[in-house]
Amino acid sequence: MWLGLYMDRFSEMEAFATVVDRGGFTDAARKLGLSKSAVSKHVSALEARLGARLLNRTTRRVSPTEIGLAYYDRARRVLCEAGAADALVTSMQSVPSGLLRVSVATDFGVNHLSPVLGQFMAEFPDIKVDMVLDNRYAELISEGFDMAVRIGEMSDSSLRARKVAETRLRMIASPDYLGRVGRPQRIDDLKDHRLLHYSNQSSGNVWRVTDRLANAGRSALPGG
Repeated sequence: MWLGLYMDRFSEMEAFATVVDRGGFTDAARKLGLSKSAVSKHVSALEARLGARLLNRTTRRVSPTEIGLAYYDRARRVLCEAGAADALVTSMQSVPSGLLRVSVATDFGVNHLSPVLGQFMAEFPDIKVDMVLDNRYAELISEGFDMAVRIGEMSDSSLRARKVAETRLRMIASPDYLGRVGRPQRIDDLKDHRLLHYSNQSSGNVWRVTDRLANAGRSALPGG
């Protein structure tokens, strides 16, 4: 209800100001893309709501009254501010600008993003990039990040995500370690081995491994 009332008041204000600018209802209607009767109704509704006559109407011309001229000055400022607000949004969409805060893992940021960051900033000079290199999983919304680069599976989230590349994970061990405890041949063999765990991994304190050759399901192994 309040939104509809505000829109009616804005339409009335715009119709009145355009009539004053154009010096008549016919030209104002042409400017606004409305019928002459619609513009007249808007102005009449405005005068009725304010309880004051804003326009002097004759068969040959339309001019603002003293009260109407005072109201016009204020109304035109409001309309100009609204137009400036619309133009600001349009310009920000057509030419990207502002601060872009990005959360990214340290190694990935240094090895992959840093080399292309200069080219990005040259192409979009109005964007200021704040790239935070951190191996923890930051909370994007609460910490004020616009985007993040993550490696691994996307957890259930209301955030939008896009796959940009694939990476391979390798299971490695030192020759000395394998010489002492033997080389694992199957997933189940890993239960008898000491596993190093990366504490910032999104999967938690587990290793997730899939045996594709045996068509086995995913196994969760405790890090040790």
